[in-house]
Amino acid sequence: MPRQGADTAVVGMESDEERVEGLLYRTPKGAVIMMYETENAGTAANTAIGFDTDDIEAEVVVLRGRGVTAEEFYFPGLKTENGIATTNEDRAAWFKDTEGNILWVSQTVSCGSHPRREREDSANSTVQD
Repeated sequence: MPRQGADTAVVGMESDEERVEGLLYRTPKGAVIMMYETENAGTAANTAIGFDTDDIEAEVVVLRGRGVTAEEFYFPGLKTENGIATTNEDRAAWFKDTEGNILWVSQTVSCGSHPRREREDSANSTVQD
């Protein structure tokens, strides 16, 4: 069973339900995330989970205020500045949890003929949801 503690408290989540498979977390707006224990935790080189937001700068500030460190990257075609990478379509920041899993916060931006995604509720927030 996953341990509830500092990781989930940092992003402002408390478990909603315990199941045989793991712990369920539910945001105030109804999104459900299941966390489960695995011997493979932290071994994937890819992003384990991502959260979309309308204001990535605010999210990064909140997470940093809670002691989370943004990963910095400098690859051809991808460079972070102050922890945030910008592409033609998205702005994103990556973080690692205490198990080494990679978490992602992103904001969709305008890209040519693809307008920025609009939400029913414009106050979309990963950390505050």
